[in-house]
Amino acid sequence: MILGRSLLAASAAASARSAGTKTSLAATAATAASVYAQSKPLCRSLASVPNPASPIWNLGHLNHVAIAVPDIDKTAEFYRTVLNAKVSAKVPLPEHGVYTVFVDLGNTKFELLHPYGDKSPIANFLKKNPAGGIHHVCIEVDNIKNAMAVLTANKVRALDPEPKIGAHGKPVVFFHPKDFNGVLLELEQK
Repeated sequence: MILGRSLLAASAAASARSAGTKTSLAATAATAASVYAQSKPLCRSLASVPNPASPIWNLGHLNHVAIAVPDIDKTAEFYRTVLNAKVSAKVPLPEHGVYTVFVDLGNTKFELLHPYGDKSPIANFLKKNPAGGIHHVCIEVDNIKNAMAVLTANKVRALDPEPKIGAHGKPVVFFHPKDFNGVLLELEQK
């Protein structure tokens, strides 16, 4: 919190200096504190669940960013030939209604998604976004069941009551984008 206020104060002071006005540090800090106090949190607060000394789950690394694409073969070939990336084979996941291709980026991956079947959630996404686009982000967790329990206790809506097996053969669960500032969030067991 102090760091956030300090950054806001520094930003406000820099703005005042660039505008050619003289502002005291106290006035700048007061303005920054006021802005900070009025700002909304980036994500729904999890303050109602206590943070034990030994947490029951932890966020891990960004596993992948999923991109819905209208032509998965053409897109995979682009990443393979133009960007010289390591690209997996196309894999059907009928239980999720998608075909997937993973593009290895070294420290994370892109997951290319294309509809599989008439009831694919990706088909609906592509109807609204015909050129494709970012569909979701996936973050690893060390205990998916505990993560679900804490998040749902804080009124974060899971799209399914239980995790399903995802493209990596591990349990995954999706959370409603309205609870994450418009981002569909997938959690995957490490």
